[in-house]
Amino acid sequence: MIAYLERFVHENDTESRPEDDVVSTLCNALDLQGSIDSGAAADVAGKDFGGMHSVRPLAFVRPSGVDDVARVVKAASRSPNLTVAARGNGHSINGQAMADRGLVLDMRSLDGEGQFHVSRIDGSYYADVSGGALWEDVLRRCLGLGLAPRSWTDYLSLTVGGTLSNAGVSGQAFRYGPQTSNVTELEVVTGKGEALICSESENPELFYGALGGLGQFGIITRARVLLQQAPDMVRWIRLVYSEFEDFTRDAEFLVTRPEEDSFDYVEGFVFSNNDNPLTGRPTVPLHPDQEFDPTRLSPTAGSVLYCLELALHYRNTDHPSTVDTAVRRPLARLGFVEQLEFQVDLSYMDFLLRVKRAEEDAKANGIWEDAPHPWLNLFVSKSHISEFDRVVFKNLLKEGVGGPMLIYPLLRSKWDSRTSTVLPEGEIFYLVALLRFTAPQPKGPMVDKLVVQNKEMVQYCFTKGFDFKLYLPHYRSEEEWKRHFGNQWTRFVQRKANFDPMAILAPGQKIFSRIPQS
Repeated sequence: MIAYLERFVHENDTESRPEDDVVSTLCNALDLQGSIDSGAAADVAGKDFGGMHSVRPLAFVRPSGVDDVARVVKAASRSPNLTVAARGNGHSINGQAMADRGLVLDMRSLDGEGQFHVSRIDGSYYADVSGGALWEDVLRRCLGLGLAPRSWTDYLSLTVGGTLSNAGVSGQAFRYGPQTSNVTELEVVTGKGEALICSESENPELFYGALGGLGQFGIITRARVLLQQAPDMVRWIRLVYSEFEDFTRDAEFLVTRPEEDSFDYVEGFVFSNNDNPLTGRPTVPLHPDQEFDPTRLSPTAGSVLYCLELALHYRNTDHPSTVDTAVRRPLARLGFVEQLEFQVDLSYMDFLLRVKRAEEDAKANGIWEDAPHPWLNLFVSKSHISEFDRVVFKNLLKEGVGGPMLIYPLLRSKWDSRTSTVLPEGEIFYLVALLRFTAPQPKGPMVDKLVVQNKEMVQYCFTKGFDFKLYLPHYRSEEEWKRHFGNQWTRFVQRKANFDPMAILAPGQKIFSRIPQS
């Protein structure tokens, strides 16, 4: 097998063979049940949602199961210099799921029939799902049983393995923690080509390493996700603030209240104090019949405003007055702008899939798949979030970014420090997500300018000594990665040595370089 693989690598490098012959040789070398594409058919694996990077792999492999994944990784480990990247739904921003002249695995191909199973263990329900399953499909399957995972991302067309390799956060994370805090078992293929079951009690170092591990220690092929009884309906609420201090005070109040005295979902966003339909006041109302009345704002309101976004879950059997009371009680303690409150009731599924509708609109306008997305995501400590607001939101980005500017508090105690994700210090820190949308165009000066602006914001945080971390990080030098991981760098390097000693996996993260096999 290795002789075939080495021949494939050598002859493909010299571009001396027809594409069909290349695919045939690689299939024979790996003895896969799945399929392999090369040439133009593999170009999809050289692009991602960010639209700013493009590198061509040697082949795009569609494995039929965990055995195929293990064969690919094991073969790469015995080759001179091949790398392997796991690609979910291609939603990375900075080429993290690419492998320059390596092998890219289409993880979506693992989510076939029989890859979803619900069980009850010690009184709790769990779903065993493929690492390549989309969270929106997990949602639909679970809702058919009256169940649902506890923690989500805002956008659900992401794979289970992809979000667990980072963290997976949304408005439920203040209560249940990120998605990485809501799985109890993984099946992982390490960089040695070993398929291992891992959990808190079995192979725990691999379990916690893979969670938030940026794909560096193994490829997640299956996850056991904790479930709860699913609500039927959601009361979705938006509250407007003119002062950042009022907004953060109320957001922090809600995420630290007991469950029975708060909401089930707490997020927030910044928007421009103007009539721009993409980034201004018109983005706040939840229903076409609702209007934003700017006369309700104080004359001292600045260039940006803030919206606290909340949701309360309830059942169809709950009396409307019960729901109204459960909403009014915590709202009565908040200091939002009077009469700038928007509410709507919708099904739980429609609420969780709300970004899907925005995606459909963006696709229709050509700004989803056909335009670059220079997004930036950070975790910023509570101690520095006010200055971040003053410098970034009130000045640099006061006209918006063409898309959402999310900001909401999270609780460090809901995260497990044994995972590979790194966080700012302190109990309360904020997620900041600058989800830029640009007009359809080739990558050029406009996108480059936005990328430079992102770098300047990050550099400002470093220069001022902010306690912050990039979420979905994309550094390019070892020095930057060491600074990112801080005192966890030694543990991260040791886990790499244990589970992927030749640095075969996830080369697009640019953390480690492949060690040649002589």
